[in-house]
Amino acid sequence: MASLKELKNRIGSVKSTQKITKAKQMVAAAKLRRAQAAAEAARPYAERLEGVMSSLASKVSGDGAPKLLAGNGGDQHHLLVVVNTDKGLCGGLNSNIVRAAILKARELEADGKKVSFYLVGKKGRAPIKRVFESQIAKHFDTSTVRYPGFEEAANIADDLIALFADNQFDVAHLVYPTFKSALVQDPTVQQLIPVPTPEAAQQTGSIVEYEPGEEEILEELLPRFVKTQLFGALLEIAASEQGASMTAMDNATRNAGDLINRLTIQYNRSRQAAITTELVEIISGAEAL
Repeated sequence: MASLKELKNRIGSVKSTQKITKAKQMVAAAKLRRAQAAAEAARPYAERLEGVMSSLASKVSGDGAPKLLAGNGGDQHHLLVVVNTDKGLCGGLNSNIVRAAILKARELEADGKKVSFYLVGKKGRAPIKRVFESQIAKHFDTSTVRYPGFEEAANIADDLIALFADNQFDVAHLVYPTFKSALVQDPTVQQLIPVPTPEAAQQTGSIVEYEPGEEEILEELLPRFVKTQLFGALLEIAASEQGASMTAMDNATRNAGDLINRLTIQYNRSRQAAITTELVEIISGAEAL
């Protein structure tokens, strides 16, 4: 059984940890408001841009479509762009993203496809490397900036577009979390390159006329669409990180409180037993005299 001093020291240690987790929870809650607002504000723009892209794509013939839309004619080599956080203490967020990426990779390999990874953020590297060590094509470091934004998304997009133009892969999939609430961040897998076109847009004609022409506009708009999708993923991961961190630190604070209560009860019982033992010894000694 632990001594009274050991129990007292442990209670003090857990209380110190509880202060840290409580402070981290409050910081995450404060950052969550801004991150959530940024992620939600970007969604309507991305949806509207996707609608314009669909309208343009429905008017472009297969021969005149840009490569980013039509593809390079292959479907063998798939690149998974996995977006993770750079910091920990956010519960199972990163493990859920990695699990979704590995599941997608297994499905593609089962279909006879070649799979490689383009990793954004530090926390997904180690677990993916353990399973697909030789299939990691590149890392993109976002730890050098405090809040990764459109500049980082543009750099990632330019890199991916250059790789695609060089036929380094046929299809790219984006794996990231979609922020629902502080409790829910759903892993999302969507095709990024070639830019997918909804079937409904292909079947329904649009009354909008574009100048100078659909092909010329698409040449400019497709890279921006890829950048917007990546920017949205960075905003979603930022909001998801703060939400998951707030929830994880709240759970840690509650668990620390429960542990302190149990240790305090154990400490009081041990102290009472020690006092009782001393009283018995004193009374026995007095009776012996």
